[in-house]
Amino acid sequence: MRLKVISLVIGILSGLSACSTTEKTSNTSVRENNSQQQPTVDVLNAAGLYNKAMSKQSITKIQLLYSARETAIEEQDWRTLELACLALESKSSVDHVQNKLYIALARKEMANYTAALAILHTLSEQLKLPEHQAWHQYLMGSIYASQQLPKKALVHYFKSANIASQHTLSLAGLNDEIWLALQQLSSYALERFDTGSVIQQGWVKLAKYQQIYLGAGVELHQAMNNWQRRFVNHPASYILPREVTESVLLAPYKTSKLAILLPQSGTSERLGVALKNGFLAATDSIPHTEVFFIDETLTQADIEQQLQTNEVDFVIGPLLRSNIEKLQSSDVIAALPTIYLNTQNHSTNSVPHHYYFSLNPEHEVEQAMVHFLAKKYQKPMLLAPDSNSGNRLVEHFTSQWHRYSSAEPEVGFYTDSKNMAKIIAELLEVEDSKQRIKTIESLYRKTDIESETRSRQDIDVIYILGNSAETRLLKPYLDVNVSTFAPKIPLYASSRSYSRRIDITDKNDLDGLFFTEQPWMLPNAVDNKNLREKYQQMFPEQADIEQRLFAMAFDAVTLISEIKQLAKIPGKELVGLTGNLSIKGNNVIHRRLKWAQYSKQQIRLVQLNEQAPLPLFMQNSMELGEVHSNRSN
Repeated sequence: MRLKVISLVIGILSGLSACSTTEKTSNTSVRENNSQQQPTVDVLNAAGLYNKAMSKQSITKIQLLYSARETAIEEQDWRTLELACLALESKSSVDHVQNKLYIALARKEMANYTAALAILHTLSEQLKLPEHQAWHQYLMGSIYASQQLPKKALVHYFKSANIASQHTLSLAGLNDEIWLALQQLSSYALERFDTGSVIQQGWVKLAKYQQIYLGAGVELHQAMNNWQRRFVNHPASYILPREVTESVLLAPYKTSKLAILLPQSGTSERLGVALKNGFLAATDSIPHTEVFFIDETLTQADIEQQLQTNEVDFVIGPLLRSNIEKLQSSDVIAALPTIYLNTQNHSTNSVPHHYYFSLNPEHEVEQAMVHFLAKKYQKPMLLAPDSNSGNRLVEHFTSQWHRYSSAEPEVGFYTDSKNMAKIIAELLEVEDSKQRIKTIESLYRKTDIESETRSRQDIDVIYILGNSAETRLLKPYLDVNVSTFAPKIPLYASSRSYSRRIDITDKNDLDGLFFTEQPWMLPNAVDNKNLREKYQQMFPEQADIEQRLFAMAFDAVTLISEIKQLAKIPGKELVGLTGNLSIKGNNVIHRRLKWAQYSKQQIRLVQLNEQAPLPLFMQNSMELGEVHSNRSN
């Protein structure tokens, strides 16, 4: 019997019906062959059924294994599902393609993605039935989705959806997975997907409408009605009532009394002044909003009293992490929507309307790493100060890099300007080259020998994590230590390397260097040119940190009207002074910075490739799949 319905357990897959010439027993009773006794009823779970099957022979064993397989899916007992399927592998009466798909499902659910992908690649040439083809594509997509690769997941999801539509198959759970993946795409990515079959276009247009009209109940309702008239009986239709309802709940925060907590005393007072300037600039354009500045260094009781006395309905701050921790136990703060101006020490957020916004350097380290992988660089070299922050950023880069590459990055920590040259020479193995030259010269003392040092050839990109002064010292050392015989190694740096104040008068020795930076700090990178001009007139001598905090404060106010929507749609972005802002998860604001390059003593904006990389296990599985495909051909 071929069952045309594929049902999935909790958004995954509960399974195809077994295609077999044998008669299956129920999940709770098994009649023994040649038994003269009245049958007894055993209520067994999947593991129990599997264990019992392994003690039997012939058809009874097969029937029990089928029951164990189905029960394992219902119970989400993936290990038992794998064992039952492996035991069925040798049976001639089993649908082996279907059985292998079950094994791939089990291994995928146990996070053994490499083994799951290997099976799916070997099955590519054996998929004859539409049911198998749809299930195969769904599993491929779900593995990509598990690795936060929604664009690659959707390619397979849409193939699965098209097969299901053509053959009247129902894949419960697939629609939710498609919708979840679509919400992680930017508006630009959605435009790229708005093609292909009617099924695909219907899904993508619905996601585009949601991004455009989310929070605007009337407009969204009208757009949804138009969509429904165009895409009659589309599988996404079930989403419409839910999305319209949620849109009302996601109406932007309406703030009439805004409290801003910042340091107004102590060693961080200067930072508080810089933030205050940004808040004042941003709130000038928000009518009918009262703003209350509160010193975040006050006691929790004093802060709560001021919040209640002024009947505050939204909070921004504090800045210092210690003060965030102080207030997170406050019931008053817990009741108010809040944007903290720093990250939290722990990774979970128990309050859904609390958000975390910081100038997190880890974000730009990840951004650089993604670009290196998109450029197919194999061996990066990192240069960082031997400090807590330098070690932390190098560790973060390295841990992320290992997800996508088996190559070990070269790392050099310098303590001061004096040992920079030594560290670079050692990493590039220039000293070894010099020693070889000396050896040859000693052998041919009476002969004039022309020589030039050579640096190692495997380093293909260098990433500097030092500040602006350190970068200006490191760059010349790198220039003179890289062999003239070797291709020029591209140089990159983080925003720590850039200083707007220093660069006004000194861009020497940095030609060719790429770096990430928030738009506010770069020339001609911010759309609001009037704001930048006014700032320059009012604060011409402010330090880089104060300029960055001004932009952060300005963006924090701008986020108030957008933050609900950003939290709902991971692919939605707000173009801010500090970068393109989005929320990937856990209510943490993620920043995507601008790329810039020093060129002929000028700074120019550049667009660099940031295509999401494939995890290492997927790269290996794809290579195996290609080998298998070539052998089949």
